[in-house]
Amino acid sequence: MLPDIRVRQRDYLLEISRAVTEELDLDKLLGRILKYSIELLAGHAGFIALSNPNSHWSLAVSNGLPKAIQRFLDSWLDRIPPVKNPKDIQIPEINNILSQISMGTLSAVGLPLVAQREVIGFIYIFRNYRGSFSTNDRSLLSSFANQAAIAVRNARLYTEVNREKQRTDAMLDSAADGILILNPDHSIERTNAAFARMYGLPQERLQTMTHEDVIHWAKEPHGITLDEAEAGGWPLSPQAHLYVEGDLRRPNGQPPLPVGITYAPLISTEGSLLNTIATIRDITRFRQADELKSEFVSIVSHELKTPVALIKGYVSTLRRDDVQWDPEIMCESLQVIEEEADHLTRLIEDLLDASRLQAGGMPLKRSDVAMVAMAQRLAERFQVQTEDHQIIVDLPDDLPVVMADETRIEQVLSNLISNAIKYAPDGKITINGCARPHEILICVEDEGPGIPAGDLPHIFDRFYRAPETSRKTKGAGLGLYLARAIIEAHGGRMWADPNPDKGTRICFSLPRD
Repeated sequence: MLPDIRVRQRDYLLEISRAVTEELDLDKLLGRILKYSIELLAGHAGFIALSNPNSHWSLAVSNGLPKAIQRFLDSWLDRIPPVKNPKDIQIPEINNILSQISMGTLSAVGLPLVAQREVIGFIYIFRNYRGSFSTNDRSLLSSFANQAAIAVRNARLYTEVNREKQRTDAMLDSAADGILILNPDHSIERTNAAFARMYGLPQERLQTMTHEDVIHWAKEPHGITLDEAEAGGWPLSPQAHLYVEGDLRRPNGQPPLPVGITYAPLISTEGSLLNTIATIRDITRFRQADELKSEFVSIVSHELKTPVALIKGYVSTLRRDDVQWDPEIMCESLQVIEEEADHLTRLIEDLLDASRLQAGGMPLKRSDVAMVAMAQRLAERFQVQTEDHQIIVDLPDDLPVVMADETRIEQVLSNLISNAIKYAPDGKITINGCARPHEILICVEDEGPGIPAGDLPHIFDRFYRAPETSRKTKGAGLGLYLARAIIEAHGGRMWADPNPDKGTRICFSLPRD
């Protein structure tokens, strides 16, 4: 009989060892260990308790225990203080509690689960009759406890690794920048959705390619490329990170994409290269900002230089001591100086308004504004400045009054009339409009050449000037940008009619409420 028990014990231990190496689901594994322990020790019930991340105990798995006892144990275990030393585990106290619950009809044996010299739980087996467990029973249960401790440790390590993988996956998938994880041979181990969208190929296909298959420059990039850096000893050289910037070629006829790539090495504790992490950022907007900055400097310097040169020239001429100027010539010269000074003032005010918009908005001083009276007043003012145009106000007399900043709305309407005079060589300039239930519409139209279709989407952009007109007319490209910003600040909208009968037609709306 004894040899049969030994064989069964050996088979159970082998089965548990096999389960520990094969099963990573902690609940299933602990359930099998508890089941084998109960069977081998001729028990009737049992449980395994584990410490949780909050340093409290909880019932991990039970077998044969009534629900009421399970609930009681869960509540009681939560109040047991955590211990790290196996000698501090309060097994006798648990025995007394269980004996009181069963009124002495249960016998129990329990042992701590120790992993890396730290108590991570304990296992209990019950018999529903009086009698103590033998030394052999305890020795056998100790073997099971050791196996259970190994199982818990392995399963927790697996869970932790899996959680870290999920966290890494989430970070890669949510990153706005493209990411390539390269093996030491430059094959792509992993990429993310952002780079797939950026490059124009599916992730699955990219992960069958190499760095050299993907990273091709349309022209010589700025900075040290990966190949050049590795030829110089990178990543073991002092320069830990690399940065290269240029236009990345893309497949399927897509235009090159301006990108900046940062390479960071992942080095093992032994000093060998495990991976290279390449972060690819789309720098299109940064490049556009640089181009806009350069264009701004060019336009503003030109717009400032012309009136300053005129003012300086006239002042220098008038100050000559060797000439006695005729009063009429002096008056004309002073008029030019005044006009150019006004031009400078308007340019500076436009630049300040653009700066205020960038800083967070434009303050408005609202009052009742009669658009018909304003349009007539501006038409008379601009009519004396041109002999080639006829400025017509065609607004209904009963056009409702609106609550708006009168100075700002006058700035908008003045800009539209001024543009019509500037870009239409002659003909009629008409200010018309109508009232709708919730808004009024005002349009300014001319009989000039109109706006080319390619320029139409950009005419409200800051500093934008059509190439064919920028050489012929003055301006910093801020007028329509500011005009639309003012209208939008009032809760209205501004647009250019894409299909006028002839010339250019620009409209805006203002809310009536």
